[in-house]
Amino acid sequence: MSPEEMAKRIGGGLLSFPVTHFDQNHDFDEAAYREHLAWLGGYDVAGLFAAGGTGEFFSLRPQEVPTIVRAAVEEAGDAVPVLAGCGYGTAIATDLARAIEQAGAKGILLLPPYLTHSTQEGLAAHIETVCKATSLGIIVYNRDNAILHEDTLAGLCDRNPNLVGYKDGVGDVELMMRIYAKMGDRLTYVGGLPTAETFAPAYLEMGVTTYSSAIFNFMPEWALAFYAAVRARDKATILDMLNGFVFPYLRIRNRGAGYAVSIVKAGMTAIGRPAGAVRPPLTDLDDAELQELTALIEGANAGLKAAA
Repeated sequence: MSPEEMAKRIGGGLLSFPVTHFDQNHDFDEAAYREHLAWLGGYDVAGLFAAGGTGEFFSLRPQEVPTIVRAAVEEAGDAVPVLAGCGYGTAIATDLARAIEQAGAKGILLLPPYLTHSTQEGLAAHIETVCKATSLGIIVYNRDNAILHEDTLAGLCDRNPNLVGYKDGVGDVELMMRIYAKMGDRLTYVGGLPTAETFAPAYLEMGVTTYSSAIFNFMPEWALAFYAAVRARDKATILDMLNGFVFPYLRIRNRGAGYAVSIVKAGMTAIGRPAGAVRPPLTDLDDAELQELTALIEGANAGLKAAA
């Protein structure tokens, strides 16, 4: 699968960002992870992102990433392209990019470099070095300390044919429109703000045809139904699902720093498919929050069945 083919494929459907399973010692639980991917494999998605943000990439040892990617590739087979998170400093990121390619992934989600802020020239040098370290298609993640301007992105695309995607995690509508106006169909655009369903209807009008769904981990049928409503521009259904689940879900998520990941693992527990605790420095939801989330999930799933 060429970088261009990969980008086109993921732009046509919902994207799965699975959690990474840990045992009681916070070690990677490969058997449980594979079981989860096998279950999710029964649902139609356009791409699977192993060891991404929802997969706690930031808490993984570099040597764990290719192990997780290889497990995802073996479970997904030819059904869906597997992409992987990649990041840290430039030297580590290039090593990871090569290891991810060797593990069988079809693409890379390049997260911001570790800790430091930089100039546009410095960010471009970092991204270009990683692009040239692999033949895989690369999606650059625009967020935090790695905010690319449209001219910087255009120059990178001119020099690096395998830079094929742009994921927005900022929510700067003006910047997003400047980038889309300049780059057009040269890139596939991915919505990447936390709980991306909240922003999906607006972002679709800016050329962002897909997004990363963490909710898909524990409510796959609901997540796919919401994506279908977004692509159909079914405003009544979208608003009903936002009010019935997403906004109450956000109220729980917003109670704790780092809960954007923690609440997804709590959702796994709520449906009887626990994925283990989050690794420090994240913290898990408390018992009362878990009970509240469980009731919310049960209500949303019941509503989905009643509407079918």
